[in-house]
Amino acid sequence: MKPFVYQNNNKNSTPLYIQLYRHIKNEILEGNLAIGEKLPSLRQIATDTGLSITTTGQAYEQLLTEGYITSKPQSGYYVAEIPTTAVTARDIDAKEKPEMDDYTFDRGKYLQDPDTFDFAKWKKCSSRVLTEYADMLLFESDVQGEAALRFEICKYLYSSRGVAASPDQVVIGAGTQQLTSHLARILTKMNIDLFCTEDPGYSPIQNIFRDRGFGLAKIPVTETGIMIDKLPVNIPTVVYVSPANQFPTGSVMPIGARYRLLEWAALNGSIILEDDYDSELRYYGKPVPALQGLDEHDSVVYLGSFSSTLFPAIKISYMILPPPMADIFTTIKSDYTQTCSKSEQLTLALFMEDGYYYTNIRKMRSLYAQKLEACISAFEKYGSKLIETTNTRSGINMTLIVDSKKNAEDLCLDGETLGLHIVPFDRSMEIEMSKRKKSVDTSPIKDKRKYLLFYFNQIPLDQINPRIRKLVSLWRQAT
Repeated sequence: MKPFVYQNNNKNSTPLYIQLYRHIKNEILEGNLAIGEKLPSLRQIATDTGLSITTTGQAYEQLLTEGYITSKPQSGYYVAEIPTTAVTARDIDAKEKPEMDDYTFDRGKYLQDPDTFDFAKWKKCSSRVLTEYADMLLFESDVQGEAALRFEICKYLYSSRGVAASPDQVVIGAGTQQLTSHLARILTKMNIDLFCTEDPGYSPIQNIFRDRGFGLAKIPVTETGIMIDKLPVNIPTVVYVSPANQFPTGSVMPIGARYRLLEWAALNGSIILEDDYDSELRYYGKPVPALQGLDEHDSVVYLGSFSSTLFPAIKISYMILPPPMADIFTTIKSDYTQTCSKSEQLTLALFMEDGYYYTNIRKMRSLYAQKLEACISAFEKYGSKLIETTNTRSGINMTLIVDSKKNAEDLCLDGETLGLHIVPFDRSMEIEMSKRKKSVDTSPIKDKRKYLLFYFNQIPLDQINPRIRKLVSLWRQAT
């Protein structure tokens, strides 16, 4: 074994026993100490290095714990048998320490508008949690979600969306994936294993249920929503719909179709999964009442999220289960833990209780309506014969149909250079939207027509016109 020379100065704060431990470990890994070879005694090492027996003993104990050496009573320490792949491995401790002083954090590649949320009021509520309710943070969160937040959600949804539910029916989770995992297990216990979705529709939800073993069926969408006469009969089914703002067409399901969908569910023992995303952000007329409020047969599961109405980093979503499904969840919830931050749940509960959430919704509706109008005006002004805008009545994005030779990904990258968040439709959705376009436009569909989602909510109002002008200029270069 090579001689060990330790460093004991201000430049090297590593404990002496760790230095000795690393030295012997590297000697083993590099093959300088053979398997089965006896190591010097603690006293011998201490004499050779000038370290104390206590220090050398700590080093040997660490090596013994990690399995690099073995101990034989009344005999001493020996090099353990280690796989040959480990002998040539680099010791992680021997790697050069990363340089952290010049590290910078990416603040995001898209424009951000601080006027979209009042973080001062959020901070005020967060501070209250830490000062008045700190004792509650010393325990894990309820699997179903904090009772205070479930109460505020019920109170708000009844007044704003006509949703009738008790806090016991509410389940809170960190995003859609956790909630749909719960939902899939509940539906399986109900012997429902067929999932129907809108076509075109929100593809991530399809993938989640497919990955959980559900059969999939895609049901066409018209200007009045999902085609109810195409839904399965005599087969218990779960159908996913977004009746207040269908994605990506923006269609709204009229009251007659809503009652027919509820009747279908009641007659077939089926469940409707109502995704009410962006329902609060409707800029023309009042928000459309929720389907759940019309349900008299416990057929509707209501899905909601705070990502659009607060800020995207707040991953708090919820579902409202009919009482029979809520009872099933009670029997399985002990198998799970809550993944949504308890402190953020309590902060949001106070934010809603103090009326800040309602105020923020009204502010966002006004601001986003102005931004939407500015976007439509700019695209009409600069994008004539190149860009068509659709789905422009609600939400935080709009659909752009771009007549360009560039592929969709490159069009989005052009937007990224200007800080604009633009996402291409997936191919199947693009094809379906193209078919729809043909039904209202008798001219042939051009292969170069691209369908994009343009997110306008985080663009500062005074930046919309100049950014869109530059964007259209980039896109026209390829026409």
